[in-house]
Amino acid sequence: QVQLVESGGGLVQPGGSLRLSCVASGIFFSIFEMGWYRQAPGKQRELVALITSASSINYADSVKGRFTISRDNAKNTVYLQMNSLNSEDTAVYYCNARRISSGYWGKGTLVNVSS
Repeated sequence: QVQLVESGGGLVQPGGSLRLSCVASGIFFSIFEMGWYRQAPGKQRELVALITSASSINYADSVKGRFTISRDNAKNTVYLQMNSLNSEDTAVYYCNARRISSGYWGKGTLVNVSS
């Protein structure tokens, strides 16, 4: 059974930082492309950052220079370091694992940027 479990969300003030983690089980983690997506209230889910099995990385333009994605294959974990957070970053953040025709989602963790 595949599981992706996100953690690290919460309430943070504008300008603050959070680090999200996603622990995967039931997959051969190192060969999967891992991604972070987010969905704000009333909006569609959107890509935040991707890291391939070869550790190539892509970011959404809105988070470039502020967010950093990384992975630790030994721990089956992908991270998202988020700095300089603002109200537009408020959303539920989801972890995604993808390889060819297989794709899996976590249940999400809420990030609320508010003063």
